Amino acid sequence: MVGAVVVLLVLTLVILIRIPSGEYVLLVDPAHPVAPLVQVQGARPADSGTLYFVDVKEKSASELETLFPWIHPHASFVPAGAIVPPCASPAQAEAAALQEMSFSQRVAAAVALRRLGYHVAVKPTGVVVSQLIAGTHAPCNLQPMDVVVAVDGKPTPTETSLHDALGHVQPGAVVKLTVLRGGRTFTVPVRTVDEGGRALVGFVPNQSAKIKLPIRVAIDTSGIGGPSAGLAFTLEVMQKLGRNVLHGHRVAATGEMALNGAVGPIGGIKQKTYGVRQAGADVFLVPAGQNARDARRYAGPVRIIPVHNLSQALRALATLPRA
Repeated sequence: MVGAVVVLLVLTLVILIRIPSGEYVLLVDPAHPVAPLVQVQGARPADSGTLYFVDVKEKSASELETLFPWIHPHASFVPAGAIVPPCASPAQAEAAALQEMSFSQRVAAAVALRRLGYHVAVKPTGVVVSQLIAGTHAPCNLQPMDVVVAVDGKPTPTETSLHDALGHVQPGAVVKLTVLRGGRTFTVPVRTVDEGGRALVGFVPNQSAKIKLPIRVAIDTSGIGGPSAGLAFTLEVMQKLGRNVLHGHRVAATGEMALNGAVGPIGGIKQKTYGVRQAGADVFLVPAGQNARDARRYAGPVRIIPVHNLSQALRALATLPRA
């Protein structure tokens, strides 16, 4: 009788492992040293400290994992729609994440070189769809990493021009967006939503641009996607070119880097903070606001430093106690 119960239990567990739950699980991954991933022409590294970037492992969760969440320490479960946008496949979501990573690397290099006094040619080319907003009409009509180049025929090379074009639209009206996706250009009609009397399409914008660097910068992240390592890459490029930004410390950094040097929020902050702790970093630079507040909850002995932009990050590192 006991044997039959054991067999039934094992079969039940096997079945539960194979049944998708409709959720994704975010798993801790120890922070990674950045230096081996970044190659810069004419490098003369400042040999001081260690810089880390952080990521999160994502996978479709089974019913077993959601029933017994303690299987994965410090994990979080999120709806599948938070990882794979509506009307997109997992493969499309992964491809978009890799595009985000590729662009974030070029932005990081551009910001770092500009900070060091190099001339970097930047030509705005449109507005990137960096995140779709649920409850609007943008999901399924747009995809992450689409580049909006015009609204109702009016060119929108910059975020400001996009906002100006939408400023002439009645909230609730349909706009025709000219979109660049995968090398193809086409028109997408999207009904706007009313946000405080303004017409919004329903996505978080980011600047797209052609960037011409004066020296060669290569960053290899081995298939890791997303834009959240931008701040870490920026600091490492500066460190590679002789600017001692770490001052002997073991520093982890996260945050999406914008072309103007602003540091934007990221996801998975709980898992990233535990990843920093596992790597043994002393300091964790985190986007100011909710990211920083959440990071402090899980930081343990790690010092959390909230930053709004690159200048603030550099000042904070320069004023740390001598390592």
